[in-house]
Amino acid sequence: MDKSACFYLGKIVSKYSFRGEVLVKLDTDDPEIYENMESVFVSLGNNLVPFFIERCRLHKSNLLRIDFEEVKTESDADRIMGSELYLPLTLLPKLTGNKFYFHEVIGFTIIDAHHGDIGIITSVNDATSQALFEVLKEDKQLLVPINDQIITKVDREAKRVYVTTPEGLVDLYIN
Repeated sequence: MDKSACFYLGKIVSKYSFRGEVLVKLDTDDPEIYENMESVFVSLGNNLVPFFIERCRLHKSNLLRIDFEEVKTESDADRIMGSELYLPLTLLPKLTGNKFYFHEVIGFTIIDAHHGDIGIITSVNDATSQALFEVLKEDKQLLVPINDQIITKVDREAKRVYVTTPEGLVDLYIN
């Protein structure tokens, strides 16, 4: 399985027991939907390796306690400690309305209420404290904050994201 066909689910952050159970910090707003998984892909080196799950359950808030079939000792757990977990994109719950996954809006056109078409979303930068659309308009790159006050509509059929940018933001890049 290739990482581009998967989404990041979380990271193994600690051992739970001497029998190989591990705790995974999930990257999701709805951790309970991942309680009954049968398998995941574990990133080992440059490969995604399928691991089958004997049992998994929520542990405290955003942690998932997993008992893998292949991991039965502390040393087995040590070998996968810090590894990232992935699932196929096909398992992502469908979002509707103005909610979207970052990967799904790449290639969408951004339509601003004041400036019209301001470019195509080339990527999403979520490494900053405020996630940003990276938008390309001809030879210029614009950075548009991603938040509910700016995004007014997501039209998946037309592949458009409608925004109302703060006054002066687009002018910083275009003029």
